[in-house]
Amino acid sequence: MPNPKRRHSKARRDKRRAHDALATPGTSICPACGERKLPHRACPSCGSYKGREVVDVQPNA
Repeated sequence: MPNPKRRHSKARRDKRRAHDALATPGTSICPACGERKLPHRACPSCGSYKGREVVDVQPNA
């Protein structure tokens, strides 16, 4: 099986890796408290989901 004769340059390697960065996850705004949250999940700051409280959130002390 053939092997590479010369190694690839750093520029060529970095051009290939240019699209490997992770995208930021999409967020929505909680209608109850206004904080950012992941969609289709209970709000981590107030514990509400679809207009009702589903998780008991204790304040950080």
